[in-house]
Amino acid sequence: MCLKMEQLLIDAERIKSLEIQGATNIAINAIQFLSDFAKRLKSDNLEKCFENLYKAVDILIDTRPTEPAMKNGLKFIMSKLEKEKESCYAEFISDVIEKYKNQYYNMLQTAKKRIAIIGARRIPDVDKKIYVMTHCHSSLVTAILLEAKSQNKNFKVINTETQPRLQGRKTANKLVDAGIEVTHVVDSAMRWAVRHFEVNLIIIGADSITSEGTIINKIGSRLLALVAHEEHVPFYVASPLLKYNPETNLGILETIEMRDPKEVWEKPPEGIEVLNPAFETVSRRYIDGLITEAGIFASSHVPNYFEKWYPEMV
Repeated sequence: MCLKMEQLLIDAERIKSLEIQGATNIAINAIQFLSDFAKRLKSDNLEKCFENLYKAVDILIDTRPTEPAMKNGLKFIMSKLEKEKESCYAEFISDVIEKYKNQYYNMLQTAKKRIAIIGARRIPDVDKKIYVMTHCHSSLVTAILLEAKSQNKNFKVINTETQPRLQGRKTANKLVDAGIEVTHVVDSAMRWAVRHFEVNLIIIGADSITSEGTIINKIGSRLLALVAHEEHVPFYVASPLLKYNPETNLGILETIEMRDPKEVWEKPPEGIEVLNPAFETVSRRYIDGLITEAGIFASSHVPNYFEKWYPEMV
């Protein structure tokens, strides 16, 4: 195997092994890995370059089946490259990819900044301290909470540990470093925490959004949504429109990723089957609003907003 492909496989393994976490971070790293791969290509044969690039895209997409932000980014770059194919020389392909990589990166960052501002408005500016709850780690939810903190809003965060990889600790650390009060609870204490602290608002992130307005997020998200429904607590999902999967509009179902059982129990006794689903769905009926760069609206409206904001990706 050629060295340029070996390095790509090493990079891809960083995503697959969960060294790189968070849908937005995965997307940013994947498009960077594609750009780096293109720079290693030394062929003057244009068709061969495109063949290798599409192999690289397939390798990166296969690392995580439930990451539309990554898929949309890789497909965005390749569709742009295809349009310039006739006027492009093999030696300049890496420059073209770098240009569109930066363009997609800027889309993600612009969306994140807008979502932080819009989402922070959902946290009321009141004298009495309120409680905001979240699950797992979402850079977007963290950005919303940090923005609310910068506005001196009076709130405390309840967050879950998020078994089995404990991504909730990452959220807790980032918030505490910013001076936000955090109470950290085990996943199974979700309902108890909502009732005990009289949580005012719940905000989670998303890894994927379907054409029906269903969101896919870390396992435990639906349980928290059901608790919110039972306790009449507003439940919001923060996500850029770029996490919408256009393929679901054609009837393709999102895949629920099953991860290594050893994450849960490294050496279980013989005869015990250990299952480790990484994600689950949350129906639109339990989502009070989707917080996006285009505003807050019902999650079922995502296809229309996606087409309006990102027509080149439809």
